[in-house]
Amino acid sequence: MIIAVIGSSKANEELYKLATQVGYELAQNSIIIVCGGLGGVMEAACKGAKQAKGTTIGILPGNDPKDANEFVDIPICTGMGYARNVIVVKTGLSVIAIGGAYGTLSEIGHALGDNIPVVGLKTWSIHQENMTGDLFTSAKSVKQAVDLAIHAALNRH
Repeated sequence: MIIAVIGSSKANEELYKLATQVGYELAQNSIIIVCGGLGGVMEAACKGAKQAKGTTIGILPGNDPKDANEFVDIPICTGMGYARNVIVVKTGLSVIAIGGAYGTLSEIGHALGDNIPVVGLKTWSIHQENMTGDLFTSAKSVKQAVDLAIHAALNRH
């Protein structure tokens, strides 16, 4: 099973720690991680996964596999810039969003638009005025985020 981890490319200490723990927990559950392959949350999630002997995939915006963070096992060069965000979220059966700016927001939008479940951890809060409730689940802890993402991935379709 593959789950996408998205988030801040310049993560503060708190988000870096959370993402490392998320990566570790996913790998402990035999989940392969896909991310954007660069720094911040992406690097931290990959680092955590590697600490747990997991596998990581980085969908890179450019053409050079050397741009991937040191914890990416499988770098995939797209030459597509931010357009690669669609590939990141479509590769996962669910998505965990940690922090993030507008690139993360676009990934959340692409996932929701394709009915890919999103779990947020210290990320955007999104609601629509003509709907009740939030558009995706916000987790209170790393364990809850991972459990919700795995459950959502197993129950897709």
